[in-house]
Amino acid sequence: MDGDEGAPQKCVRLLCRRRIDVAASSGEPALYWLVGSSLFLPPFTVASIVKCLYWEPSIGPESVHYSREADEIRTFLPRGLDVIGALFVGNQEKEENAKKAIEATIRVRELLFTDKEICDMVGASSDMITKDVSFFIFVEKGCLLRCDLTLKLPIYVAIDKSSEAVEMFSSIVDAAAAKLRDPKTLYLLELKRMPPEETVLPVVLHGTELGLDTCVLSHKLPQYGATESDKNIEACSYFFSKSKRTSFSSIENADTIQVSLFSNQSENALVSGAPLAGYFPAPVSAKYSVVDFKLDVLCYSSRDFPLVSAVSKLIIPGLVDQLFKLKEIISPKLSTKHPQVIRTLHLRLGLPVDRPLLLIANSLNFTCTTSGRDSIRNGCTLLKDVHTNIPSSGVSGGLMSLIQGSYEYYHYLQNGFDDNGWGCAYRSLQTIISWFRLQYYTSIEVPSHREIQQALVEIGDKEPSFVGSREWIGAIELSFVLDKLLGVSCKIMNVRSGVELPEKCRELALHFETQGTPVMIGGGVLAYTLLGVDYNDVTGDCAFLILDPHYTGTDEIKRVVSGGWCGWKKAVDSRGKNFFLSDKFYNLLLPQRPNMV
Repeated sequence: MDGDEGAPQKCVRLLCRRRIDVAASSGEPALYWLVGSSLFLPPFTVASIVKCLYWEPSIGPESVHYSREADEIRTFLPRGLDVIGALFVGNQEKEENAKKAIEATIRVRELLFTDKEICDMVGASSDMITKDVSFFIFVEKGCLLRCDLTLKLPIYVAIDKSSEAVEMFSSIVDAAAAKLRDPKTLYLLELKRMPPEETVLPVVLHGTELGLDTCVLSHKLPQYGATESDKNIEACSYFFSKSKRTSFSSIENADTIQVSLFSNQSENALVSGAPLAGYFPAPVSAKYSVVDFKLDVLCYSSRDFPLVSAVSKLIIPGLVDQLFKLKEIISPKLSTKHPQVIRTLHLRLGLPVDRPLLLIANSLNFTCTTSGRDSIRNGCTLLKDVHTNIPSSGVSGGLMSLIQGSYEYYHYLQNGFDDNGWGCAYRSLQTIISWFRLQYYTSIEVPSHREIQQALVEIGDKEPSFVGSREWIGAIELSFVLDKLLGVSCKIMNVRSGVELPEKCRELALHFETQGTPVMIGGGVLAYTLLGVDYNDVTGDCAFLILDPHYTGTDEIKRVVSGGWCGWKKAVDSRGKNFFLSDKFYNLLLPQRPNMV
């Protein structure tokens, strides 16, 4: 059984219960095709079962000889009956076995039926020991359509008529909305993540077609003239990858059709013209401002929904709604502060109001930007969460308090930039900002050394000559940059000597338990990133989990850990060596997790 809450439940109906019980009681691996009729029987109705013969049980359903199976089934199965699922008798992994059964069903149906359509299917699995049979239903998923559009709307208002700004702004937004259905507006539809072995041409729709009730594609790249066969390609399923039909896990996730908007301003829409420049006459004494709109519409559609209807009834209304909502928010005061709309949405959706979950940084990512656990940024692979598998701290009976969430490891000489001997605090700051990025508090890129220096100049903390220099920075400067670039506040912990740092373990443990952000430790000419503490509050024994930005090697996790560049450090090790210097003061920067939406 399967069904959404509040909706009628979908049930599997068995007309051959005894045959299924016998099959499940065989005590050996087996695969059976479930037979039903999509034409004459209710969905998920199993009328009979047929044993699969051409496969190797020791390997599993992956070994089925589908062409031989399909040839024989086509011979003896009466017309009007379909293969609607499969039963896999195997081990105790019932959900995994049901997925394999669905995948096998999809493969054999593609050979049996010419329409290649995916129907509602049943995946069943039986444990050879308990003989219990579990049924899972598969309902065909739809697809997503996404259109992101950036608009820059200019507003010119005479200085002596500033009260007209709202009216002018409203008229400009209305005109922008009207252009979405302009005959000269083009919509390009394409699938961004098509497997390399498949080729599906993009589709172009003109504004003149968007009022049609039925879809007739008149243009298809790279040539404009549509053939008679093109006119039959009218549904979103045109873009679906055929290879995905052999993978149950892939089918569970909706494909995403990217919709892009263009404006063809030439006289003849089918002939390319020279670029056009727009001229907006304005009063001699006028205030000029540009209002930026970042529209991003995500729509859900069934596979058989016409492409024209998807654009006309889903994409365009979504863009218009966003335009008018932004107009409503911005109009009262064009320079207003961040509105309370986001907080209202959090409350409506039952989301926590102490962290941002609906910012641009949290938007769905439709491109692959990571490789395994590591990040790829500007062509450079960055290690993530390097502390995960390091050896224990050596503190007996201690309580570990660690960073919450992921971060990227920044260190000397990365990206081919030589900061050896002066850039450790910059690298620690980059690691801290990467934490805020990966926790979706911000979407800004991790700043370079020069961008960090520029930020300090802009707030007046440094002179212009500081940009491009090799001057050190410390915890105070880091707090200024975090406040300017991210709006993040910080606490500063001052310690007169490295000998006193163990006394701060209790306070540091509370920071990691409540805030969970990485901490920068600066003392003398060195800076480190602190990822956690292990503290025994009875004996006072403690250790510090240090991520050292002074590493100059390649980004290999084994070299970093084995070299001690990320690991537990005691204030005084077993040989009596001090990690923190007794004759130096230390400042610790404790970034605070934003408590807002």
